[in-house]
Amino acid sequence: MTEQQEASTDAVMTRIGQAIMLLHGGDREEARNRFGVIWAEIGVEGDALHRCTLAHYMADTQDDPGDELAWDLRALTAADGLSDGRVAEHGDSLAVRVFYPSLHLNLAADYVKLQRPDAARVHLDRARKASEVLADDGYGGGVRAAIGRLERRLREL
Repeated sequence: MTEQQEASTDAVMTRIGQAIMLLHGGDREEARNRFGVIWAEIGVEGDALHRCTLAHYMADTQDDPGDELAWDLRALTAADGLSDGRVAEHGDSLAVRVFYPSLHLNLAADYVKLQRPDAARVHLDRARKASEVLADDGYGGGVRAAIGRLERRLREL
């Protein structure tokens, strides 16, 4: 079975992916609307991979920093309920632990926006520690660079 066929067997992840494409294409409102519909279907007790992925990206569609924080916290909570086996079922070779650097980085950034530098530092430290599992590739380098930028910003606060 090809990777595309494997991915298409999870209709919810396909729909989430389509909304992510809208978000990356600049249509935040439509992405937010679609994420909202999917979230209403899967709910807070739904599949942890679906909830983690959706919440992680739904946070990026929010205008209010408090709402963004709430969605990022939902993503972290869902990640805590994930297993490496569930991630592998989706056809990804990623271990759950590679989600954490980005999740904690997003939370740190949320707390900076909310002028809560101590909470931001806690999550930035967690992001830095968790980033040790990231590969030396574009994604890993990008997350590490973002951690560095936020560290510099926090020093100025």
